[in-house]
This record gives sequence, structure tokens and C-alpha cells, in this order.
Amino acid sequence: MLGTCPDISFAVTKMSQYAANPSETHLHNALYICRYLSGTADYALVYGASPEGLIAYADSDWASAHTRRSNTGNVIFLGGAAVSWNSRAQKTIALSSTEAEYMALSDTCRQLVWLKNLFREIGVNLLALPLCGDNQGSIFIAQNPAQEKRTKHIDIRYHYIREVVEASTVIIYYVPTNDNRADIFTKNLGRDKYVLCRDSLGLSFGS
Repeated sequence: MLGTCPDISFAVTKMSQYAANPSETHLHNALYICRYLSGTADYALVYGASPEGLIAYADSDWASAHTRRSNTGNVIFLGGAAVSWNSRAQKTIALSSTEAEYMALSDTCRQLVWLKNLFREIGVNLLALPLCGDNQGSIFIAQNPAQEKRTKHIDIRYHYIREVVEASTVIIYYVPTNDNRADIFTKNLGRDKYVLCRDSLGLSFGS
């Protein structure tokens, strides 16, 4: 999950929440993941199939019914395949879907800045990096640093994204939900949508 199988990130992250006190249902689900891995053993991340540079997608699933915490998912691509991905519960409770998406954008932004600094250290200076999200309200908040009633309670660390956007280190773009490749990291998906998202990660059969 950490190095070669981004497609099981959400499932493994969700299962890890019950590691201390698993039930028979959790064991059954863990075996299901193992069977999936056995059936997709020939899939691999393939780089170079696309000339695209670094591009990131962020998404969230607001307010899990079990914990009331939203799930953050993000994925960063280089050369047409995923090079960095994350699926986890947010550390603070979001009061709206816009707030949850804003925090997801901010978390992804920090990873993008880290990668940009890494490339600079090896002699590659990158231009502003694209970050895609599917919530226009969160994009508006990130691009407009004016304080509002609906943002004053958000942990100050999440407002870091505003500084990065203002410095043109990252440019945020809106993408429709169906085109957000980070969707697979935030929730259970139907089979057709799951396969579509999995294929978009750069995983190819028989590579």
C-alpha cells in the first residue's frame, strides 16, 4: 500500500482503525483484500506513458458515520503514474464539506511544496504546480485570504495553503468530481468507478 499499490490505500487505512480489536467481519475483509492482491499481482505502476509533469489531486469524504471525522485523500502524478498518495482520517472535525475539502487541499499542498523543494535540491527548478480539487467553495477560500466567519475557527495550520497560492508556488484548479483521481482514497466506490480510478493511477496489467 505504501510503495506499489495505491489502489488499496483506503481499504488498508480503514482496516487499520480496527487493528486493536478486530472482529470476524474485519478478518473477512482483510482476507478479501488479500484475495484482491492475489488477483492483481501482475499490475504495476508504469511511468513515462504520459509526458505530464507533477500534478496533484485532492479530495475528501465529509464526516465518517463512525468517527465523525472526514477522510482525506490525495495523489500526485509524474510521468502519467502516481508517485505519492495518502488516505487518512483528518485530525480535526470539519463542520462542512467545504471545510473538509479545504483541509484536504492544504495537506496536499504541503506535500507538493516538499516535492518542489526536493527537485530544486537536485537541480530541477519547477514552475507553479497544479493542484486539482472538486469543491469550488474550498478553492475560493484558498485563493482569497480575507477572514470570514466560516473560516475563523479552522486550525491556522491549514491556512498555509493561502501563502503558497499567493506566492504562485501552487495553482489550484477545479475538476468535476468524476474526474478527480483522488476519489479512490476517500471512500468505498462501486466497481465501475473503482476500476476507472484505479486505471487512472497509472497501474497497468502485465507490466
